Amino acid sequence: MIEVQNLTKRYGNHVAVDNISFKVNEGEILGFLGPNGAGKTTTMNILTGYLSASSGIAKINDIDVLEQPSLAKMNIGYMPEQPPLYLDMTVREYLDFMYDLKKCKLPRREHIAEICKLVKIENVYGRLIKNLSKGYRQRVGLAQALIGKPPVLILDEPTVGLDPKQILEIRALIKSLGKQHTVILSSHILQEIEAVCDRIIIINKGVLVADGKTSELAVKHSADRRLIVRVAGGHDEVINLLKRIPGVDKVTSHGEKEPGVYEFAIEPSHGCDVRRDVSTRIAARNWPIMEMKSMEMTLEEVFIALTRERLDTVRAKKGVH
Repeated sequence: MIEVQNLTKRYGNHVAVDNISFKVNEGEILGFLGPNGAGKTTTMNILTGYLSASSGIAKINDIDVLEQPSLAKMNIGYMPEQPPLYLDMTVREYLDFMYDLKKCKLPRREHIAEICKLVKIENVYGRLIKNLSKGYRQRVGLAQALIGKPPVLILDEPTVGLDPKQILEIRALIKSLGKQHTVILSSHILQEIEAVCDRIIIINKGVLVADGKTSELAVKHSADRRLIVRVAGGHDEVINLLKRIPGVDKVTSHGEKEPGVYEFAIEPSHGCDVRRDVSTRIAARNWPIMEMKSMEMTLEEVFIALTRERLDTVRAKKGVH
């Protein structure tokens, strides 16, 4: 559905996007994550035909965005961070204008009414856009992206500036849109990406530093696989058993958490997965395991680790300390 190959964008000596490649499959919601200045918006603008690339290929439905921009744009609904709204128009006038601009062939009134119902703006349909709240303006911006039923939606920071209730509503809407569209959601808000997206790409300093599902990224970058286990058994007996398990480097007691139940933190050797041995050996003693959880890195921890690693690499190349 979307294919990017060796995409690069330079502004003089500054490399905004540095040789990135990825694919987005049909019906997938891809989170495009990165700190401010990472190259997210530049990549979005290249995909939507607003910017040309210095080198590389970007395709939408096998259509090269650079060689056939008009045809490619027919397959894309784009909502930039600041939606291009005409504040002196009513919502109806604006959506009619966008309908004509996109040369949409679907039945006008039925199609626009369907979109308004979907994004819940029927009650402001006749109002001037300049009199709408930030939340409703975002919804109108999303409505224009949906005109023509494009198979691909590219949304750049769609919840910026919204209150918590509005953010939850827009996230739920994007999630539902993923059932009928392929979506790229660009954001620097970690909770948003984690809540909405099937897969995540992390970009930093123009370089793609991670690509995978949230859970996969956490496992991949949590090499130590720390464990927290709660066991209904004698404190000293349990801790001695845990320390003897091959691959366990350290066991720390967190004390009694409920009557007769003790909590322990287990730190394995690097790269070791001791979960099966821990479970098997405790069960062999007939000690009930009340809880066992892997202390894998959160998305926030993965994000910080990857972006910091990239920054350190850049500094090392430049000899900066």
